[in-house]
Amino acid sequence: MAKEKKKAEEPTVSIDGIEYKVSDLTEEQIMFVNHVADLDRKLTSSQFNLQQLAGGKDYFMARLKESLAG
Repeated sequence: MAKEKKKAEEPTVSIDGIEYKVSDLTEEQIMFVNHVADLDRKLTSSQFNLQQLAGGKDYFMARLKESLAG
């Protein structure tokens, strides 16, 4: 029995619930997709960094208050 070769699925992007084949996009559209994906990563990273910064600030403010209280 011959094994069937699985076809590699063509890359797609989903925008507003609609799937688009990457191969059907223009170079400009691919650039836009790449920018949006990169900005999503940066937003996620920035939110993570903001949590760390806020936590660090709270920690040091608490240490300062303890120090001032004596």
